[in-house]
Amino acid sequence: MTDETEDQRWERLSHDRVERPLAKRFYKAVAVGEDHSILLDGRTVKTPMKVKLLLPTAKLADAVAAEWRAQDKVINPALMPLTKLANTAIDRVGAERAHVAGEVLGFAANDLVCYRAAEPAGLLALQTLHWSPVLDWARAALNAAFITTAGITHVAQPPAALRSIERHVSTLDDFALTAVHNAMTLTGSALLALMLHARAIGAEAAWTAAHVDEDFQISRWGEDFEARARRGYRKGEFEATAQFLVLIQ
Repeated sequence: MTDETEDQRWERLSHDRVERPLAKRFYKAVAVGEDHSILLDGRTVKTPMKVKLLLPTAKLADAVAAEWRAQDKVINPALMPLTKLANTAIDRVGAERAHVAGEVLGFAANDLVCYRAAEPAGLLALQTLHWSPVLDWARAALNAAFITTAGITHVAQPPAALRSIERHVSTLDDFALTAVHNAMTLTGSALLALMLHARAIGAEAAWTAAHVDEDFQISRWGEDFEARARRGYRKGEFEATAQFLVLIQ
């Protein structure tokens, strides 16, 4: 949970994937314990902070176990996104709840879906199509009425709306908050992330809504290879986050 930009994050993750030596697979059998722990040859998996890896649901435990089984000669963390999210929930979010929740509130105060284009008309129409339902949901489900503005100049959101978001975020457990925060950083929208958590929007629709501006520009000017590769990696991470949200419920 850092304040790094998406480009910096991509650079770090790419560097990690390429240059960090991968540990060899040292186990034969993977099983799920009665307490939803993960067992490698009968030994309990621990998080990087040496805490027992306990999953909140049987479905998530089974999915995490499947990631460990899928490792071949080496253990590649880049191919274990559910395990990574679970580790984060246990090791980091539990100890940094106030900070992580504050970041979600900060995003909501400057949420992507509140800032509309003045022009061209085609872009504004797409933003309205994909973003207005998010604001409608926040108003109806969370009693949080956000306001929109044209352009990128900051607009202060009603304190009552932000208090509603703060109250809602406080009800999330560490695993849900981890996934909401991750979805938020990948989409640029706390409201989209919370809507995804509530299962009021599907993963594909949420991803599309988060990339209205980018897709509009691509339709006009095209897309370069590096941007496409970076977006593909981020989408894979987002899809894993959406799966994580389903599995913990």
